[in-house]
Amino acid sequence: MRKFFGKAVIFSSLFVFALTGCSSKKNDETTTSSDTEAVTEAVTEEVTEKTTEEKASDSDASGKVADSSEMTTVDEVVEEGMVPIKADMINDGEYDVVVSSSSSMFKIEKCTLKVENGSMTAVMTMGGKGYLYLYPGTGEEAVDADESEYIPYVEDEDGAHTFEFKVDALDEGIPCAAYSKKKEKWYDRTILFRADSLPVDAYKEGVFTTVKSLGLEDGNYTAEVTLTGGSGKAGVDSPANISISNNEAVVSIVWSSPNYDYMIVNDEKYLPVNTEGNSAFKIPLIMFDRNITVIADTVAMSEPHEIEYKLNFDSSTIKKIEE
Repeated sequence: MRKFFGKAVIFSSLFVFALTGCSSKKNDETTTSSDTEAVTEAVTEEVTEKTTEEKASDSDASGKVADSSEMTTVDEVVEEGMVPIKADMINDGEYDVVVSSSSSMFKIEKCTLKVENGSMTAVMTMGGKGYLYLYPGTGEEAVDADESEYIPYVEDEDGAHTFEFKVDALDEGIPCAAYSKKKEKWYDRTILFRADSLPVDAYKEGVFTTVKSLGLEDGNYTAEVTLTGGSGKAGVDSPANISISNNEAVVSIVWSSPNYDYMIVNDEKYLPVNTEGNSAFKIPLIMFDRNITVIADTVAMSEPHEIEYKLNFDSSTIKKIEE
């Protein structure tokens, strides 16, 4: 709008100048309407030419960013109840971390998170070699940015493409534009570094609600638990029984089906503690009031399937079982 206004002022000024110059001549009869029309036409052509060039430039810029019709299904990576985890909440060190991506075409095979002096960086190993650069922002921002701000890939010892990316927070959607080698366009992605993929001892004391932070004595308790994930058909008994000893808690999870043959929690495999009735397991209760990711394998289908679920234990509902 401001460019158009500027051109309009220039046009008006030239037009007035042309008329004034013509009227100042001694022999007014020698100035014809054709002179005015010639000046008007010349100015109009110049303005039109510049406008066309600028439109072409704008079109060229927009053509460097893929639109929705050129992308696969966009997945939501931020889950309900997620709270961002900043670097100052994590102990310094290097950790393997799981990265969720909004696009199946932008797959991170593995990632190492480095936490140092209140900042985090991640080295992401990609599942393919289709991207030349990343940019910490949107595709449109990448087009306008200086090339020095682009993050180029680095080949690791196995020849895989890796990118080193600054991480502001875990459990928070981060915009990430990826430049396609084949399409020569920027593709908008959202990535999320999962806090639940780090070991509990990676976090500083007080970050999560734990048995220790609650000051719970040894003994048996109950607490309400909610289950999410899977098809939504499965369930677990609530409240769940919890056994606490030396600031460590073990919770009994009883499923609504007898068809679960093992569970995985923090890469540890747990087998059922019963042989009849609905599948029951005893697993470590890591924290309260946040989603805990678990894997449960079901044999109810034609073939066994590992399914990811979230368990969330409400600390406000904890009750001690009187012996």
